[in-house]
Amino acid sequence: MPRLINKQYSVPFHLLRLYLLKRGSHCTPDHERYLISLLRHHPLRRPSLQLHSHLVTSGLHRHHVSRRGILLWNTLIYRYSLGSFPFESLQIYQHMLSFCTSDLPTDSFTFSFLIKACSSSASSPSPAGLQLHSLVLKNGFAFHIYVHTALLGMYSARGAISDACKAFDEIPDKNSVSWNAMVTGLAKLGEMQMAKSLFVRMPNPNVISWTGLIDGYTRVRNSEEALSLFRGMVTRGISPSEITVLAVIPAIFHLGALDMGETLHAYCMKLGFDLLDVRVENSLIDMYARCGSVENAVLKFDEMRERRNLVSWTSILTCFGMHGMAKEAVLIFERMGRENMKPNRVTFLSLLSACSHSGLVEEGVRFFRLMVDEHGVEPETKHYSCLIDMLGRTGRLAEAEEMIGRMPVEVNVIVWRTLLGCCSKHGEVEMAWRVMRRIMELERGYGGDYVVLSNLLTEVGRFAEAETVRRFLDENNAVKDTGLSLT
Repeated sequence: MPRLINKQYSVPFHLLRLYLLKRGSHCTPDHERYLISLLRHHPLRRPSLQLHSHLVTSGLHRHHVSRRGILLWNTLIYRYSLGSFPFESLQIYQHMLSFCTSDLPTDSFTFSFLIKACSSSASSPSPAGLQLHSLVLKNGFAFHIYVHTALLGMYSARGAISDACKAFDEIPDKNSVSWNAMVTGLAKLGEMQMAKSLFVRMPNPNVISWTGLIDGYTRVRNSEEALSLFRGMVTRGISPSEITVLAVIPAIFHLGALDMGETLHAYCMKLGFDLLDVRVENSLIDMYARCGSVENAVLKFDEMRERRNLVSWTSILTCFGMHGMAKEAVLIFERMGRENMKPNRVTFLSLLSACSHSGLVEEGVRFFRLMVDEHGVEPETKHYSCLIDMLGRTGRLAEAEEMIGRMPVEVNVIVWRTLLGCCSKHGEVEMAWRVMRRIMELERGYGGDYVVLSNLLTEVGRFAEAETVRRFLDENNAVKDTGLSLT
């Protein structure tokens, strides 16, 4: 065995190529152990491809595969299942079946990794997933807890609730992993009644199950229940994790519960979450911004110092924008440049939105050009919509309409709807009619568009046309938003 085996963390992976060429088709347990060591400590894609190619072309396991040999293949399958193209792990499995001896000692890890790869598929149900389920039964892993937990995870990930429940019920001795997988799977699908019922039956709910349920209620906008669960979790002595904090923060700002947000912030400081995970800090900035506390958002941003990343900068910029503080947003953007923090499309969208709502048209146009010309960010429909809103708010409707005509991206109904609102604000009837025709080509079912045009026509005294628009509203069965009263 070469001395390199004792220096696993410093081995340049190009030596694997030389090692494989030297060893050829001879594979002893020590050689397998060496290959596994190299693969585990060099997690990039290229080493996996090299080893995969060698295993296929050399026929190392043509006649015999030891337990360590299957570990080598399992490591490759696992590595591919975590990549950008997880279905490649299925190809690894097919190669293993084609190029190895027929009496393969496949184990629970083999199928767990493969099923996990199928969970990433957008199709439902996945033909490959169903085939793997059959192979699980054929190979004697029908009631293996980890394999079956992977199966229920696969089914729930793609919305096959009944199949996931059946897989869960078939597990004879459920552990915390299988309970957590079922509860969180149902919660992610928005099946909160089923998830809560299952959660109540759990022998010992842990931080994962509590967090999954909280996240589920936050997703379905039942913020009161999410906060109630969070309080119950802490009361029962279950320490929240960083993920729990990230799950409950949206519930806090949906309710505007600033006092609860400050309490959570203090709790994070006590546990050190705000120093350990920048995602928590960024979420706190966003929470304070949405709860209306610009001061607290700025304090949190300033105390981050060197821990700030692009999301931090974009969050505080967005905070200023949503509170009409466009000049402060511009100053933050300029400060980003001085600190060599490169903005992305989200940063520019927040900046353009801030300029739009504060009437900083010239600055907005300048930043739009800066985005394209200097930063190379390709504008999306949302960026154009901000620019059109910016021009329209200040009465530059002709420029806005011309801008829409020159947009290189698809013009959706939101863009036209933005211009219609600007036409209504400035009493531009003829353009409003043109815009309305465009909207009706794309979507006829939203009653708000008809109401905006009808009100505009009424304001300028064109009552017959307003009545015609109202008739169109009824004929197209357009849905009108329900009015609200504060009394």
